[in-house]
Amino acid sequence: MTNMRVKNGLLLTMAAASVFLLSGCFQSQAQPSGSAVPSDTASASSSPSASTSASTSTSGTPTSSGGSTPTSTGTTASGVALCKAGSLTASLDSAGGGAAGSVYMKLILTNSGTEPCVLNGFPGVSLTSGATGDPIGAAATRDDSQPVTQVVLAPGKAGFAQLRYTQAGNYPECTQVPAAGFRVYPPEDTASLFIPQQRTACSNTNINLLSVQAFQAG
Repeated sequence: MTNMRVKNGLLLTMAAASVFLLSGCFQSQAQPSGSAVPSDTASASSSPSASTSASTSTSGTPTSSGGSTPTSTGTTASGVALCKAGSLTASLDSAGGGAAGSVYMKLILTNSGTEPCVLNGFPGVSLTSGATGDPIGAAATRDDSQPVTQVVLAPGKAGFAQLRYTQAGNYPECTQVPAAGFRVYPPEDTASLFIPQQRTACSNTNINLLSVQAFQAG
């Protein structure tokens, strides 16, 4: 009987010890699982997909260097309006003389308006039969020897472009036609001005009697 009690007590002791050991094992295995939570969170925050999303959001934000705002029609980048035929007067100064059958003249445009305006580039020039007549022959070609600059005209001020007229008699194949003067288009304008001056034109459109430079300050 005594031996049976001893055996039963020994078995209970061994069972308790086994439960204690198993409990310790479960606790030691649970510890790495608990410490993996912050590690996984940090890994997710630095994942490539999160970085791409942030980059896309930043690059999608408009910036001031993303493009330029176009200027309004008829206005320069400085905000000063282009000179238009309706606020200009045109004249010619033939004091430049001539050489080898050519006549050099200053084509002068004066601001007759009440606001400043800009002459920017080359005028369009052709010989014409009258103030309302059609152009005769070829229009003036551009002489690029003078650089293009913006010429700001205050009210009453003028700019000029050198105009060259070659005598029609220099061209044997020229079909000569009398011209009453010059039709002048300010740069970037579709309206024109008329300057009366008797000249001889060529109706042949392949003969260039006229050439003109860009406007300069007067």
